[in-house]
Amino acid sequence: MERIGSYAVVRELGAGGMGTVYLARSRGGRLLAVKVARPELASDPDFRARFRAEVEAARRVGGFHTAQVVDADPDGEPPWLATAYLPGPTLAHVIRSSEHPLPAPELRQLGAALAEALQAVHGCGLVHRDLKPANIIMAPDGPRVVDFGIARAVESTRLTTTGHTFGTPGYLAPEQAEGREVTGAADVFALGAVLVAAAGGSAFGAGTPMMLMYRSVHSPPNLSPLPKDLRGIIAACLEKNPAHRPTPENLLDAFTETALPTLITPPPTTAAPGTTTDSFHAEDDERALVINTHGIEIRLVEYRGTAIEFPWTDIASISHTFSAAARQCTLFIEVPDDTPYDCTLTAPDDPTFADWARRLPDVLNHYCE
Repeated sequence: MERIGSYAVVRELGAGGMGTVYLARSRGGRLLAVKVARPELASDPDFRARFRAEVEAARRVGGFHTAQVVDADPDGEPPWLATAYLPGPTLAHVIRSSEHPLPAPELRQLGAALAEALQAVHGCGLVHRDLKPANIIMAPDGPRVVDFGIARAVESTRLTTTGHTFGTPGYLAPEQAEGREVTGAADVFALGAVLVAAAGGSAFGAGTPMMLMYRSVHSPPNLSPLPKDLRGIIAACLEKNPAHRPTPENLLDAFTETALPTLITPPPTTAAPGTTTDSFHAEDDERALVINTHGIEIRLVEYRGTAIEFPWTDIASISHTFSAAARQCTLFIEVPDDTPYDCTLTAPDDPTFADWARRLPDVLNHYCE
């Protein structure tokens, strides 16, 4: 597939039950993630109705922690939906590749970010229905919930064929597994299971999809991987009765009330010695940028185990800009498949900005000559 609508396809990003997701580029050069429904599904009138509802629903979802819908053609052959492309690994990738589970402060921050995302979704009268690590992008500006492939208006749940289960076993709420009415409480259940996974565990163990669904309905979750101070709120998320689960607002209170005093504010910058031209290390409250002989690394300060690494051999081009008025420096990186990445740092004061502006070009020149 070379084009989807007016967008040029760059490469395939992944595939799921409803279709394939492609990285595409607009005529103006902007990158998008375009989800294309499988042709055999598009011929099903019931599926068409679900997809059309998804498009209208997704257009209404805003907030800091979701992907913005920018275009769609629910009547296309096949139908497709385009959202802003979010660079960064999925939480599933972070979990698989990390040697250590997220510690309590990072789990709290992740939980708060996901709770805010659910506020945005539920505030539009929607249910995501498939919240899981693979649908959470650890973007440079924080976690984003993506793939509203089965998110639909609560009032439209009757579009679902009786007894047909949507979602991912292991994160599926009991009411979903049993084909009962689904509300936003199902997403809260999934959030609890996601945090258990981020802590290095699995709320309902391993096994076949049927085994996982059975345990979600009949067995207590395994909370042992979680820090003790988080087990109470996660146990509440994983209650069998949806009426007994907390709301996203309750979760925000729980995750932030005790988390804020324990967070350590990072120093304004941890620059390398002033005369060094082979390394650069600077950070603000959100991101850290490291440049050395291995390549370039962009880290999320609040999520210490989360980083995007670019070995020098994987970088096709690199550039940078400075804004003295905003005290910001931005690094632009493009990899061989034409995917662009960027990292913007805001200096806490003029001397720090001047230091960054002096050292960054020298270090880049050292490696890019």
